Amino acid sequence: LLAEAGRAPKSGGMAQATARGAEAAAAVGSVRSPETYIGFARADRFVSPGGQARDSAKSYAAAPLQLNDWALEGGWTVGPQSGRLNSSPGAIDYRFHARDLHLVLGSAKPVRFRVSIDGKAPEADAGVDVKPDGTGIIQEQRLYQLVRQKGDVRDRTFRIEFLDPGVEAFAFTFG
Repeated sequence: LLAEAGRAPKSGGMAQATARGAEAAAAVGSVRSPETYIGFARADRFVSPGGQARDSAKSYAAAPLQLNDWALEGGWTVGPQSGRLNSSPGAIDYRFHARDLHLVLGSAKPVRFRVSIDGKAPEADAGVDVKPDGTGIIQEQRLYQLVRQKGDVRDRTFRIEFLDPGVEAFAFTFG
């Protein structure tokens, strides 16, 4: 329509939007991990021994992970929509294949956390909500970008350790 009115853009092309962090376009071709819910109503591929205890406190242990498996560690109460850490420390482990890993988290008070990828600090692969040494703080309920891989996308083991109780975890998403 602009061209018909004699006011076509000088560049001759379309405007390009540039987004950063969690808003950046997903690397769809490299995503092999599905959205994954922590709550028992829609939880898939949960591998902590004994499974999830519905709406009751339980101490969970780590487990070997295959691609898209995940596990809780520590004292958690898992409801239909989310899991809440009752005492610290506690952790979530996930074996994933994607450039970006996000996790919807919330807490009534600040909760410190530490992220690792394949047992090491993420450094250059830290998401926007994580320092290169893997540390961060949950301040509110929202989507946290925890991993943004800079190199080749491959199967990785992600771990988030919560250093304070009270965090609520809802769902992983990948991009």
